[in-house]
Amino acid sequence: MIIIAGWLAVAPEKREDYLAGCAEAVRLAREAPGCLEYALGADLLDPGRVTVYERWESDEDLERFRGSGPSDEQAAQILDASVARYRISAVEAP
Repeated sequence: MIIIAGWLAVAPEKREDYLAGCAEAVRLAREAPGCLEYALGADLLDPGRVTVYERWESDEDLERFRGSGPSDEQAAQILDASVARYRISAVEAP
């Protein structure tokens, strides 16, 4: 399993527009083969922060969906980011 997790920074006054512009990508990701979870959300404390969380069955599934990445318009809105790929070897109940 692959987990992509982290955050993006956008202008606080543009965060809602940024998230609305990502809705179609979220829908497509959730319908993609191998996608177990795909979520972007507004941080509760930082008005310019967007939380990123994805779970994929494999690298191949992730890469097949990912393609060329965010659109130029979306990428231009990202001021900073810290997102990493985690390889999970086991999953247990909490």
